Amino acid sequence: MKLHEYQAKGILRDYDVPVPQGIVAETVDDAVAAAERLQEEEDASLFVVKAQIHAGGRGKGGGVKLAESIDEVREYADDILGMNLVTHQTGEEGQKVRKILVTAGVDIAQEYYLGVTLDREKSMNVIMVSTEGGVDIETVAEESPDQIHKVWVDPSLGLRPFHARQLAFAMDLEGDAFKQAVNAITGLYEAFEETDSTLAEINPLVRTEQGTIEAVDAKINLDDNALYRHPDLEEMRDLHEEDPTEVEAGEHGLSYIKLDGNVGCMVNGAGLAMATMDIIKLAGGEPANFLDVGGSASAETVEAGFRIILKDPNVEAILVNIFGGIVRCDRVAQGVIEAAKSVDIDVPLIVRLQGTNAEEGKQLLDESDVTVKSAVLLKEAADKVTQALGVEA
Repeated sequence: MKLHEYQAKGILRDYDVPVPQGIVAETVDDAVAAAERLQEEEDASLFVVKAQIHAGGRGKGGGVKLAESIDEVREYADDILGMNLVTHQTGEEGQKVRKILVTAGVDIAQEYYLGVTLDREKSMNVIMVSTEGGVDIETVAEESPDQIHKVWVDPSLGLRPFHARQLAFAMDLEGDAFKQAVNAITGLYEAFEETDSTLAEINPLVRTEQGTIEAVDAKINLDDNALYRHPDLEEMRDLHEEDPTEVEAGEHGLSYIKLDGNVGCMVNGAGLAMATMDIIKLAGGEPANFLDVGGSASAETVEAGFRIILKDPNVEAILVNIFGGIVRCDRVAQGVIEAAKSVDIDVPLIVRLQGTNAEEGKQLLDESDVTVKSAVLLKEAADKVTQALGVEA
């Protein structure tokens, strides 16, 4: 689950990471009031107006503006609020801006990158710093990998003070800025660990002209599977920022991710779903989605799966690939038949059943009124997808 910048900064404050004061606004008047409050309480004369969406590259897309007066805050807030912000992470469709963050500006002397994530190859968390902050870390990794310094944290030992000092030295810091950077690194890592995050980063972390360290941007992604331990963090979920079809699928207990292809797939089990996507590619098509109905597919979940798949106008055929282990294939077949009575399936439907009661399930489908091409073997299902698409594999 992704968090907005203002939410991530709120978490970092709880871990004593220095963050410039900022106020969230949903209207232009609220933005102006926020700037006036910062002017009064922080003696701010420079303001940053930042769009709050779950995507990077906001500045390049026109979603981050530096305002030198209250009047400019009003102007920029009016421009940004409600805009459809397009960045390299949103795709061409962009994302509507519903909230902005108004922060006090800082005098930046140097920008750094600081981030924590899991290194799956080493089975350890890795902390990364770079003096090339303020740009995409992927670009730095590709063009100047020597500019990224990494420290791996042994899970049996945890973060040690020397880890943070080693990274601060790599940032070429000294004096008070060095000490503040050590605290910021320690705070970010603790926040990452204690919130069960998959990613926590500050880009940029800056050294100001006054010699202080400030986190002027922040990003935190939480592990969905650990949210039951953090009900307070789960409340931060912004459904506006998520694909509405994926949200609907979650409400039905389905794991769904939309893709760009033309063949919808409904499968039980993530591994089989990945294999099914390969089958579709081999058949000459492109998978339109990843959809895992789980190990106990029922008529209700099958019907919901069809409705969700058919919301994609690019779908030209549907492949249902079920392995009957926990669930019986004849029960799934009956679910498909019942779902077809409620859902207008207007594209070719291929159903491949294998496992417990596979033959019985195939017989049910063949004898039903549903227009379906049934299969038992994987190759058979692939061939029927090819025929449905009218392409050569």
